[in-house]
Amino acid sequence: MKKILVVGSEGQVGQVFVEHLLKNDFEVIGIDKNDVPTEKIYKYYQCDITKTHDLEKVFRFFDGKLDILLNLAGVSVFSPFENRTSEEIDFVLDVNVKANILLSQIAFNECFKANKSGIIVNMGSIYGVVSGDMRIYRDGDRKTPEIYGASKAAVINLTKYFATYMAPYNVRVNCISPGGIYNDHNDEFNNNYSKKVPMNRMANSHELLSTLDYLISDQSSYVTGQNILVDGGFTAW
Repeated sequence: MKKILVVGSEGQVGQVFVEHLLKNDFEVIGIDKNDVPTEKIYKYYQCDITKTHDLEKVFRFFDGKLDILLNLAGVSVFSPFENRTSEEIDFVLDVNVKANILLSQIAFNECFKANKSGIIVNMGSIYGVVSGDMRIYRDGDRKTPEIYGASKAAVINLTKYFATYMAPYNVRVNCISPGGIYNDHNDEFNNNYSKKVPMNRMANSHELLSTLDYLISDQSSYVTGQNILVDGGFTAW
């Protein structure tokens, strides 16, 4: 049974991934900021992923045995760019970029390097590849901010860097970049967004699962350093 660490296990995508992985006989360990997990049928640790000390405490429980790291945690802010604060920038970069580096570093040092084996899957975004389109939002909507896109572009670049750095140790590193995932959005935004997508709709979290399955299986044994867009064609136009 392969052991998999899901970082951000309580998020919208994280919960779907955890449920799927449990059904497919993975040993799942989740970490997130919540005190207790939504599903209490797997190992879970409450953790501040921006703190090296907290992460090292979690990794002690693995005793050097971890097969897969899923870096799913991500945050954003929604104030206008004109009002962006230093605190907001630090918040997004700490979770989306700094934590990714720390988690990848500790997993590599504590588990993957000695075992000469490992898989990392990061969570990017279409907005790490293209800019958000402010025309699809109405007044009062939570507009995707510049710092979120910048952080996800960094995640995609980190994926490529770690893939080349860790390749001599048989560690593969890839990234999934989803398009908009439906989450009770208002009808006007849903329609505006869908008009920008060749498939004319937003995604469902479950539509990321086949890409996840591919990247953590032997079917992708020669795939590393890739950013796979799952966006209904959004970035093709």
